[in-house]
Amino acid sequence: MKVDILLGLQWGDEGKGKVVDVLTPRYDIVARFQGGPNAGHTLEFDGHKVVLRSIPSGVFQGNINIIGNGVVLDPVLFAGEAKDLEATGLDLHRVLKVSRKAHLILPTHRLLDAANEAAKGKGKIGTTGKGIGPTYTDKISRNGLRVGDLEAADFDERLAAATARHIDTIKALGGSVDTDQLNSLIATWKDAVAYLLTYDIIDTEHYINHALVEGKKVLCEGAQGTMLDVDFGSYPFVTSSNTVAAGACTGLGIAPGRVGDVYGIFKAYCTRVGSGPFPTELFDEDGKRMRDIGHEYGAVTGRERRCGWIDLVALRYAVMINGVTRLIMMKSDVLDTFATIKACTAYRIGESVTRDFPFSLDTPGNEPTPIYEELPGWNCDLTQATSPEQFPEAFKKYIAFIEKELGVPVTIVSVGPDRTQTIELS
Repeated sequence: MKVDILLGLQWGDEGKGKVVDVLTPRYDIVARFQGGPNAGHTLEFDGHKVVLRSIPSGVFQGNINIIGNGVVLDPVLFAGEAKDLEATGLDLHRVLKVSRKAHLILPTHRLLDAANEAAKGKGKIGTTGKGIGPTYTDKISRNGLRVGDLEAADFDERLAAATARHIDTIKALGGSVDTDQLNSLIATWKDAVAYLLTYDIIDTEHYINHALVEGKKVLCEGAQGTMLDVDFGSYPFVTSSNTVAAGACTGLGIAPGRVGDVYGIFKAYCTRVGSGPFPTELFDEDGKRMRDIGHEYGAVTGRERRCGWIDLVALRYAVMINGVTRLIMMKSDVLDTFATIKACTAYRIGESVTRDFPFSLDTPGNEPTPIYEELPGWNCDLTQATSPEQFPEAFKKYIAFIEKELGVPVTIVSVGPDRTQTIELS
């Protein structure tokens, strides 16, 4: 049996949570493979809206859900999120398992995050301030603490050493630490750790591979988006983990030969949160309309998202890097009232035109200018559609145009926020 992977192809916020929720009934296990509580996955069903940050999006369907080793976990935010879910009647302890090898976000990681951003000044990345980057930094420098370490007799000594090291770094960056505030944060963190340890803490790589041998179906859930990947995204304005399909292998302990379908999710337009280059960004009324109609505000941060036309150069690159086999287009209904739809098919860089994604998007003097093709809008309410046969001809042509440009079929289209507003094409 092979795993299927579901991930974002743009700068995040593509709607992965909703699609995982829709696809989960077809799988036995949903496993999150990277990222941390900076990634908010929004689900809407039965008139309710839920935002998940660390917990996989398949928990509402009764399947086993796994927080994999590639995830960084903040016990405080996890405890708050989990208790809220349990308050709704969800038996989270029954369906959720946590990897021993997942790295812990410590109280001082969040303080370090703030100090690092402040030190960058105008060059700041625009992080969510959740301590994600410093946690991955400790992981790579071999200084990290993992969930499994909580079981060690000397864990308090390890925590104290890490805290002291972080305080020294904060001071070196020109920051300061309030001792009383820090002690309070650590006490709250330890309470949350005690709650975390009431869950099934296991070697998830063994669990998943045994499940595959037994013929069980596994869906791997990614966070953020391909263009935020630490290796292949718009560096340095990226996240700290591998958001691409290969990240599922390292983030869950799955061999490459075990990968089956790769679902690539994208919006019918494009958005980005925080700093960093965005070639198709709109600063006019069209961009504002996209933001207002699409309610484009961060699920975790509440930050206003930057909006623009779809970027097929970046999408073509993301499809290639991930080996995407099936495309899923989200938020198509946001473009319902646009008379003309634009799609970037190439970049002009200096005197050259390219359809390939370049090394850098923000090299001074060589910033790409998007080259657009214009398509007629469909000018009707897609939210009422329940089958592909009800799609207007202009919308069908938009889908066909994207399929031709990307070389991969669009198999699912979302026409609204609710799980029921998800239409399969094949």
